[in-house]
Amino acid sequence: MDLKNSILTKSLPKHIAIIMDGNGRWAKQQGMLRAFGHENGTKSVKQTVEACAELGIENLTLYAFSTENWNRPKLEVKTLMKLLVSSLKKEIKTLQDNNIKLSAIGSLNTLPEKVHKELFEVIERTKQNTRMTLTLALSYGSREEIINTVKEISIKVKNNIISAENIDESIINEHLYTQNLPDVDLLIRTSGEQRISNFLLWQIAYAELYFTSVLWPDFTKQHLYEAIIEYQKRERRFGKTSEQLS
Repeated sequence: MDLKNSILTKSLPKHIAIIMDGNGRWAKQQGMLRAFGHENGTKSVKQTVEACAELGIENLTLYAFSTENWNRPKLEVKTLMKLLVSSLKKEIKTLQDNNIKLSAIGSLNTLPEKVHKELFEVIERTKQNTRMTLTLALSYGSREEIINTVKEISIKVKNNIISAENIDESIINEHLYTQNLPDVDLLIRTSGEQRISNFLLWQIAYAELYFTSVLWPDFTKQHLYEAIIEYQKRERRFGKTSEQLS
């Protein structure tokens, strides 16, 4: 049964974010090195991006590499960076054919020069696309993002560009990496882990959280549909009562 037909088009999440977890464990189960899991995880990325575009999801953000991931073994980091470059080169046509705009958030200046160059080349080539925005969180950490936001706003207050009394949610949103994105509606994490791992802490304030035991390389369109169907069953009250909503 294709679960796609069970999804209600009128209540789709506008922004889905995914913590793509389990590549290493998947590879270990196959008796292979972790790099094998990361390579196979790219297939799930492609399926998920295509499925979101087909459904009409406007924004998809993928946690591709965290600030903490730099602490992993050097060989694994090198493999991940190499895989990122090859994936960007390989998928540029898919992005163009599906009218998908690529974006990236994080400490992008810390990426290797070759990765940085390839990334921004694809961002430039897809900037006019309008069907969906695919955002890669690279060298990303939410606490670092919030610290940078506080510093930027503090400088503007000091220089009388912003009044301290006028600082509100909208001002903070304007200074986050995600300033052009809406808040996250649905956060998915694979592999059975049930934590946020320093990902979009401000932006998921009222997101629905969905955890699945499926390891990322095994994640298919059907698993995405399951997550969206579960999201659509939930009552999103944003602090109000059920009676107020009805």
